[in-house]
Order: sequence, then C-alpha cells, then structure tokens
Amino acid sequence: MPELPEVEALAGYLRQRAVGRRVDRLEIAAISALKTYEPAPTAVAGRAVVDASRHGKFLDVLFEGDLHLVVHLARAGWLHYREAFPATTPLRPGKGPIALRVRLDDGSGFDLTEAGTQKKLAAYLVTDLAAVPGVVKLGPDALAADLATFAERLRSRRGQVKGVLTDQSVLSGVGNAYSDEILHAAKLSPFAITDRLTDDQLAGLHAATRQVLGDAVERSLGQRAAELKGEKRSGLKVHARTGLPCPVCGDTVREVSFADSSLQYCATCQTGGKPLADRRLSRLVR
Repeated sequence: MPELPEVEALAGYLRQRAVGRRVDRLEIAAISALKTYEPAPTAVAGRAVVDASRHGKFLDVLFEGDLHLVVHLARAGWLHYREAFPATTPLRPGKGPIALRVRLDDGSGFDLTEAGTQKKLAAYLVTDLAAVPGVVKLGPDALAADLATFAERLRSRRGQVKGVLTDQSVLSGVGNAYSDEILHAAKLSPFAITDRLTDDQLAGLHAATRQVLGDAVERSLGQRAAELKGEKRSGLKVHARTGLPCPVCGDTVREVSFADSSLQYCATCQTGGKPLADRRLSRLVR
C-alpha cells in the first residue's frame, strides 16, 4: 500500500512533470472508482494543472479554478506516468487495471491503476476538500506533528501501538509497512499498549517516526513513479522480510499473521527476545 513517503514522491513527480500542462481530457475506466458525480469528469478538460500535494495517504491534483482530483490508492493502486499514450481511442470501461486516465495537452499524462480483484481505489473530483470524507477525518500529519502533538494523539486512543499508529484519524500517513519499520527503530513491541508508554518511549517513537518517514521521503523524492516501489523495498529492515536476518542484530525477522494482513518484527530488538504468539492461535505476548 502506498504510504506517506510514496504519495509525497508521486506528488513531487507530478509537480515537476505535469504542473503547467493543460488537461486534454479525463477518462474514467472503472466507474466504481469515481466517488463523486458533480462536477462531471468533463469539467477538467482545458484546465491547467496548478499543483500536486498530499493529505496523509491521499494524493491531491489541483487544477485551475480550485478543482481537485483527490485519490486514495488503497492497497493495490498506483500512478503510472506516460510520456505518450499508445492510442487516442477512449478507454473501455471495465477492461484491464486502469481506473482512470488524465491526458495532457503535450500528449503525456498519467493512469491510476489497481491490481487484483478487490477494487478499493477511490477518486473524488471536488471543489472543496471537505467533500472527501477520508480527508476530513484525518489526524495531524505523522511527519509534521511535534512531540507534544504526537504524544497527545497516541495517548488519546488506548490500544496496541501498531493499530493506533496506523489509525488515520489519530495520525495520518503511516500504514502497515512503515509502522513495522518505525516500531523496529523505536525498539517497541507492536502490541505495547499506548496508555502504558512512558514519556521516554513516546519520545523515542516520535523520533523514530520522523527518522523513518523522513529518510524514506528523501530516498523517494526525485524517483520516477515506476521506481518508487523498488526504492521502498530496498529501505525496509523488517517489513516483508520474514525469515531474513535483522540488519541491526542478526536475529531472524518474525511474523504475526492476521485474517487479511501481517506484521513483521525482530524479537531481539523489540520484545526482549520473546517471540510474539500468532493471534489466531493463542494470547499475544506483550
């Protein structure tokens, strides 16, 4: 799932490549992906791309006249920038992974695609960001929050720190992958309870959040959209590395599986050497 660093990099790439170009047309291939009906997609035609930015994990492409195309890429969505499209024929709804396409006046543009069968990519064409439910509910940006704000937000929601850290209404931008990385850097169990964290632990978690996300953004900026997934994988120390040695201590990276997701951690670095039990089989070790 694209998270804060990747969405920030995609916005940066669009600022470099698309800003100043006018839209030839916006085509919708997956009707279910467009969550708004007013303004109509035809309203984008002829407008210049003014800016591209990010709200948590939402990508926001701004067109002149204060018209926003706001996109949540969900788990399997991505943006593919094309220097030229192979054909000018309109997209056929329901065919292939493309959800929508933005064609620009120089022949370039970008596709928003979604792999797999669970189609959850969501696009909103709005003149007011308050019309995007997910944006309205976002908590403070995880990379921008100062220590006082970060600590207050974490303590406002009692629960396992992994789940609270990825709750977008608490702090926005962190998902499954970077939460594993942040907790590893902070040397915290993913199942530590937020209201039991000490001031020192919260300060360490805040520092780890800024370090992990900041480093990922720095690595990602300037990369082409097609290179970002590989760049993300290359920087991971525990996430998606089950069975491999921890690059910090050499212990084997372990996994806890859930119904539709999993987490990875290092027992030596994070849980005092105690393996966490799989939630499906027994009680969690805290």
